[in-house]
Amino acid sequence: MKQKIFIKTFGCQMNEYDSNRIFDIVKKIGYYKTDNYYDANCYVLNTCHIRDKAKEKVYHEIGRVKKVFRLKKKPLVIVTGCVAQAENQEMLRREPFIDIVIGPQSYHEINDKILNYVEKKEKTEITEFDADTKFDYLSKIKNNSGKASSFLTIQEGCDKFCHFCVVPYTRGPEFSRPFQQIIDEAKFLADNGAKEIFLLGQNVNAYKSGEYRLSNLILEIEKFSNVKRLRFTTSHPKDMTNDLVDIYKHSKKLMPLVHLPVQSGSNKILNLMNRQHSISEYLKIFYKLKKINPKIEFSSDFIIGYPGEEEKDFEETLDLIKKVKFINSYSFIFSPRPGTVAANLKQVKREVSIERLLKIQNQLFENQIIMNKSLENKSLNVLVENLTKDKRQVFGRTEFMTPVIFDGNKEDIGKILNVKIKRSNRSTLFGEIISKSNQKVA
Repeated sequence: MKQKIFIKTFGCQMNEYDSNRIFDIVKKIGYYKTDNYYDANCYVLNTCHIRDKAKEKVYHEIGRVKKVFRLKKKPLVIVTGCVAQAENQEMLRREPFIDIVIGPQSYHEINDKILNYVEKKEKTEITEFDADTKFDYLSKIKNNSGKASSFLTIQEGCDKFCHFCVVPYTRGPEFSRPFQQIIDEAKFLADNGAKEIFLLGQNVNAYKSGEYRLSNLILEIEKFSNVKRLRFTTSHPKDMTNDLVDIYKHSKKLMPLVHLPVQSGSNKILNLMNRQHSISEYLKIFYKLKKINPKIEFSSDFIIGYPGEEEKDFEETLDLIKKVKFINSYSFIFSPRPGTVAANLKQVKREVSIERLLKIQNQLFENQIIMNKSLENKSLNVLVENLTKDKRQVFGRTEFMTPVIFDGNKEDIGKILNVKIKRSNRSTLFGEIISKSNQKVA
């Protein structure tokens, strides 16, 4: 009888990549993916520590799982990811329902830990920072994503130590995978249906392996004829080097949306955050890229109500949003993370932060609405990624990552179709197919 594994993934795209690779790994010991958690012999929570109350959300989820399985045989319960890294043995002490705790740099050892538990029933945790060994191991196991748009992690960890961020403590120092290892994985993805490859890293543009940088990776991967689109995230302004900016002059497949988190429009707040860049430096990158290609658009991240933020700082953030016209951004009220510098600082009053966030989001949403409205009655190339939930239409994305829904079928998945946009709302475009190009990968 085959064993079934269910993975619930929280957080970022890198966690999605990790979850897919965990599936690839556990196949070697007879586990198969199930989308029905009630049938699972092994239940995995792949956790994220970025957002507020991440730890408590994990325990809440474990409590829900306990209720689901109260009348059934208990599955093997594994917690992976950044909360696992931060909490490690404390999770085993606090919640007996958890059997194994594995940090994000150690999940390549999941098979050994599962087999050991099955044999000896010994609970265990492993939270070593060993990205080198992890990726050497993963390079020997094929990435069976099989998706039209596939993630590919090229870099992990962070050396920036922004005062609000836990990533250096949960993912470790910056580590870049060997160049050829990435190219080999990209080629396998391309040969198996990927039309778009999304290069991932905590500081993806800090990638450096010998003489190779992110710009070299982009130019090499776009040589694969099956790959039609390339993207990368998340970037740091400090690492937006000239060679990476200039790649937008030469690359034929790099998409014209730049996700470049700025966090605040105030130099004072950026300094308090230890962001290591100024607004003038950020705008210099913006204007350089706009000069290379006026069609390039920006998205970003914003932390509102950071300790020390005054009305002037907030207004400077609002002004930056109006100036750059970010078309799709994430904005959150500051929430302290234990162990970070900002955790001990005096916080802005909650009601003030909420009011400021609302103003920021209204402006960001206005930018999105204007951008989407401008696309109505235009024809756009859309990469079809999947069927909608009701199976009656298809879902895809434009070059700017904007979701598009239109009539189609399963055979359209993996194709880039020419779609005329008929209407839009803040987040989504709705259209109809004009023509189909024969670009599906077998």
